Amino acid sequence: MRRREFMALVGGAAAAWPLAGQAQQGERVRRIGVLMTTTADEPETKARLAAFHQGLQQLGWIAGRNVQIISRWGAFSSDDLRKYAAELAELAPDVILANGSLAVGPLLQATRAVPIVFVYVPDPVGAGFVDSLARPGGNATGFTPFEYSTSGKWLEILKEIAPGVRRVAVIRDPAITTGIESV
Repeated sequence: MRRREFMALVGGAAAAWPLAGQAQQGERVRRIGVLMTTTADEPETKARLAAFHQGLQQLGWIAGRNVQIISRWGAFSSDDLRKYAAELAELAPDVILANGSLAVGPLLQATRAVPIVFVYVPDPVGAGFVDSLARPGGNATGFTPFEYSTSGKWLEILKEIAPGVRRVAVIRDPAITTGIESV
């Protein structure tokens, strides 16, 4: 082989090398941040996270293969929740899953760019997390355990079950609704 042929071969291989490398790359690994208000060792928390992982798997998202899950545990500590919310926002995952009102408030204070999906937030509109249930706006959306407008139906059912009841009291923790201020 002559010198010019050798140089052409090496030069051609070098030019094609990045293309071959790109063709062999796997799919992009997505990152999901998770901010839990509880501790990692609580049985209910373990069950919820197992269901989350199972649901992701059923949709083709396998932890360690095409998705990375970054979890933080606030253990009901306002200071820890703020610290971990800032940490997750800094990591800029593709999406953040927030468990409860106490997690959503600090996340919204830490980022308005990363999408936040919340679960178990009783009144996201009243807490100021979303504009409305129909059109949340901003970077947060999620799921509530019930709709407050069904409270009237609860009273109707109570009257059917116990028609003699004349007075009903409602005990409610306002801190649950005002997640941003309480953290």
